[in-house]
Amino acid sequence: MAARDHLIVGLDVPNVGEAEAIVRKIGADVDYYKIGHQLVFAGGLEFARDLAREGKKIFLDMKLLDIDNTVAHGVENIAKMGMTMLTLHAYPKAMRAAVEAARGSNLCLLGVTVLTSMDEADLIEAGYDYKPHELVLRRAEQARRAGMGGIVCSAEEASAVRRVVGADMAIVTPGIRPTGSDPGDQKRVMTPADAIRAGSSHLVVGRPIVKAPDPRQAARSILAEIEAAA
Repeated sequence: MAARDHLIVGLDVPNVGEAEAIVRKIGADVDYYKIGHQLVFAGGLEFARDLAREGKKIFLDMKLLDIDNTVAHGVENIAKMGMTMLTLHAYPKAMRAAVEAARGSNLCLLGVTVLTSMDEADLIEAGYDYKPHELVLRRAEQARRAGMGGIVCSAEEASAVRRVVGADMAIVTPGIRPTGSDPGDQKRVMTPADAIRAGSSHLVVGRPIVKAPDPRQAARSILAEIEAAA
């Protein structure tokens, strides 16, 4: 993979106008963009379709979870939109329903293991009897058995996860922060170079790029770090 194939820029901004401006500023340096809840609920789905028509790859971060039938119908429609990746929470029944619904399409389904904003205390509060690392590996194995295209986890777990899922599945890691940058609300973070060395296939970088004075230069710096580590 080329460095640009590893980087996904998270368009975590409040409206389509700001997202369009960021994409224009970055230009041809980035191929992959993540669109999540904030932008989806401000016209982001049509924007995602437009970017896909222009040849960009779209990681639609919806973290679906519902009864099997609802998940399946949602996945069927998203597969028709030209999206490249879609997230759902890594619950076995939901993953199996999604895999069946996406069969025959090019949509890569990603199972979200444990959010990178959560640590052990957060999991205990939510009622889980697992440490984050244990739950990530459990869900990674379940995603592999379900036939998912990849998983989402912290880069801290990428090396262990790679041993569970093998060489072919994508490992998408948010919580990526260049050296010296503010971690924000993320609790399990890693630099781009370290994440690549740990086994991540795709790095999601949002605020360090979209909030930078020069988003294109910020993206180029991260791409250079990825290339040096690859």
